Amino acid sequence: MSHRRIATEEAFAPPELLQLYRTMLHDGEGDKGFQSLWGFYLGSTAERPRAVVRRLADLGAERIADMDAAGIDHQVLALTAPGTNVFDPATARTMATLTNDMAAQAVRDHPDRFTALAAVAWQDALHDNADAAVAELERAVRRLGMCGVIANSHVQGAYLDDQRFWPVLEAAELLDVPVYLHPNTPNDRMLDPLHDAGLDGAIYGFAVETGMHLLRIITSGVFDRFPRLRLVVGHLGEALPFWLPRIDHFHAAQVASGRYPAMKALQLRPSDYLRRNVWYATSGMAWQPGIMFVRDVIGADRVLYAMDYPYQYVPDEVRVQDELPLDAVAMREFYEGIATRLFHLTV
Repeated sequence: MSHRRIATEEAFAPPELLQLYRTMLHDGEGDKGFQSLWGFYLGSTAERPRAVVRRLADLGAERIADMDAAGIDHQVLALTAPGTNVFDPATARTMATLTNDMAAQAVRDHPDRFTALAAVAWQDALHDNADAAVAELERAVRRLGMCGVIANSHVQGAYLDDQRFWPVLEAAELLDVPVYLHPNTPNDRMLDPLHDAGLDGAIYGFAVETGMHLLRIITSGVFDRFPRLRLVVGHLGEALPFWLPRIDHFHAAQVASGRYPAMKALQLRPSDYLRRNVWYATSGMAWQPGIMFVRDVIGADRVLYAMDYPYQYVPDEVRVQDELPLDAVAMREFYEGIATRLFHLTV
């Protein structure tokens, strides 16, 4: 094989964070989505959720053995959802620092196998303290060598189109590291119809929540304000690539009509930002027609490999993507080249 397989959406969680989640569940804290998702993973006695929790906390032997079994050479580690987003600012700040130090140690221990995205306390920005989140991002990138920042979608119902978050986005642009927009469970205002049908998680609710979040970022003008900001989204873009012409048509129509005060004119069409500023990982979507479609409508240089470990650890999905109708050069780009440039990997 002439390339390495780099997996770019691979979750972990410090044991200390999981313990805080257990305490929150016991005390009835957090929104309904948190209670649903983590009540299942930390409360179920079924084999799969127990294995997921065990693997999340492991940054050593078991994880590396799983990588070897699946043929994965390198993982880009990221704090699992909802990460620090459910905590008060002080607790979130403490956990972000602990998370970054833990991930950095794992990278030092296994530099050929891991790199990591930084965690920050995004809610600091909501409390007029964005400088603290920026400082932790700068520490993580400049001192710890991290290759991006994880944004586990909404922060207690607030989204990154809120200009209070923009200093952190500006810092990511200046540091030249991408923001990885990862799903969270829908907030309480949109959860109930999904939860009632058992659709609030990865089966559909994650895509609804994160696809909406990405569109909010675009239509708010984030990429006009920060044109060099790079954003990564998993699961082949949460279905947005399928909607490109419809999104463009109705964005233009709504701007022209003045129907919504929040819907402003942009420098480009929404689909242009989806092609210029966004990269698409295949996490959880080992499906040839979908991968080839996104490569076609977005651009082959924007679609890269991810597994979604440990939530969707299916070693055979590597074989499925090995069989994509790509030549050796394109396959190397898909598995290694795009990720190496996007995350400035040196290993």
